[in-house]
Amino acid sequence: MMNSNNHTNRRFRRQRRSGWGMNLYRNTEAGIIAGVCAGLGDHFAIDHWVMRLIFIGAFLFTGPYVILAYIICWFMLAPRKAEYYEEYVEYDEEHRRYRPKNIFRYSDNVSTRLARANERLKDVIRRVEAMESYVTSRRYDFDREFSKISK
Repeated sequence: MMNSNNHTNRRFRRQRRSGWGMNLYRNTEAGIIAGVCAGLGDHFAIDHWVMRLIFIGAFLFTGPYVILAYIICWFMLAPRKAEYYEEYVEYDEEHRRYRPKNIFRYSDNVSTRLARANERLKDVIRRVEAMESYVTSRRYDFDREFSKISK
């Protein structure tokens, strides 16, 4: 019984340190009380004040249950490691602040991305047209016959 309990505690601590496999940590640097709201805001990629507002709204509707949930999250979520800021955070020049790296954020605006996609599409169309003109030309027939002879 004692060995099983010890194994469970080690597994719990290992999962807690790894962010439960979902990058869930408390952000103690940006947190006001324990960093739970800031950590959840980082996880869901929303501003910390919005997450705090959600917690206040939940408190108004549920009362002490949200406080109990906050305390449980305080216990269940480990503080974020310093290495996180080197690996998962980047500086946003436009807003002059650090933000989590997100694969769905683009540095260019929509019109620039559309123009780039349009150029790539035009390049593909030019290449397909060049292939069509080669395949339908006499040169293609000549090259094909010549390759049959050389085999």
